[in-house]
Amino acid sequence: MFEALNAAARSVVQPRILRLVWLPLLGALLLWSVLGLLFWSDLVEALRRLIAFGANAQWYSQGVAHFLSEWIVTITMLLALLPLTYATALFVTATVAMPIMATLVGQRDYPQLARLGSSNTLGSIVNALGATLLYLLFWVVTLPLWLLGFPALVLPTLINGWYNDRLFRFDALCEHATRAEYQALTRAHRSSWYGLGIVAALIQMLPLVNLFSPVYSGLSFIHFGFARLTQLRQMESLDAGARPGATGSSV
Repeated sequence: MFEALNAAARSVVQPRILRLVWLPLLGALLLWSVLGLLFWSDLVEALRRLIAFGANAQWYSQGVAHFLSEWIVTITMLLALLPLTYATALFVTATVAMPIMATLVGQRDYPQLARLGSSNTLGSIVNALGATLLYLLFWVVTLPLWLLGFPALVLPTLINGWYNDRLFRFDALCEHATRAEYQALTRAHRSSWYGLGIVAALIQMLPLVNLFSPVYSGLSFIHFGFARLTQLRQMESLDAGARPGATGSSV
């Protein structure tokens, strides 16, 4: 895992990779800037009405309570925007940047690693959509636990680590690994995959460094997946001799 993180640090400074760094950031910024301009006032008003609804109406009309409710609305909107912006940046990285990075890393660092998978853009989008919907659901379900204090420090890292793992593992291997190889690597290195996701989640919390974190995270998964896939094929070659073709269907 640490070798993959070091290799990703070397790869991220390459000129062709650096040009991809701004892609997820600009994509997320553009999307939520446009949506904010179009729908921010409507969403804020909807939250105000929800707070003031029914039994809370009298409480809401009081001066201090009304002031506090305005803060509640603002904090709620910001808490919602954090995971949405994060998910958007990683979604763009997974569906757009990862195929490009996998090709560049494969050509430069793993030229002997054969592509036995399939370049499946639809599969990548479906995986990213599924992971993103579950990620946002986890945020909504666990949001009340944040009021307890300590979970607010731990839960974002655990949830974001899961999201990184689910999102990037598929895209790191889909073009090179067969379905059987992908499943074998997932089972054999499950804790390491999730560990990479946790490290990526922690890096994504660091100011300025998090500008590079989506691309760096993707690169770490690519290097880890390619190295493990190379080892797997070498072991299978030693056990059964050189295989004449791919085994199993593509990812």
